[in-house]
Amino acid sequence: MDEWVFWLWEEYSDQIEITTRLLGAALAGMVIGINRDIHNKPIGMRTLALVSLGSAIVILSGSVYEGLHFGQDAVSRVVQGILTGLGFLGAGSILRAKDGTEVQGLTTASTVWIAAALGVTAGLGAWFITVAGTLVTLFLLTYGTRLEKRLIRIFSDNKDPQGADLED
Repeated sequence: MDEWVFWLWEEYSDQIEITTRLLGAALAGMVIGINRDIHNKPIGMRTLALVSLGSAIVILSGSVYEGLHFGQDAVSRVVQGILTGLGFLGAGSILRAKDGTEVQGLTTASTVWIAAALGVTAGLGAWFITVAGTLVTLFLLTYGTRLEKRLIRIFSDNKDPQGADLED
């Protein structure tokens, strides 16, 4: 049995590595998306998983025929293209109130962008960055509002920027 598994790994190691990177990218996007779903935001688990997976696919497609070693110039151009393109998707989730006083959706747009970045890191096989980035993103999405309110209380005499008192 061990010989068969070893042969399988030896024969298909590149394909296994690519599949692992794609799954890692999708998982990172899904984890961020679950947080968005919990908070009833318009972009959720499936969308962010697809954004992250798509970024990893684009990164890997540039290297699959040359093995898993990347040329820095090519990777840089691909990353620039991904992040530029995702700006349009993120912009579509930003809404302005009819009276023009409130902008909504900036955090959702940011999660689209970060999901793409996590897909890039997973596509490159930068596992520590992928995991750490996912955890930091989740921390900010989960506790960022509370932290922001506390900091505003500390630095502005218990008032938010518009002058209203903040409650927990």
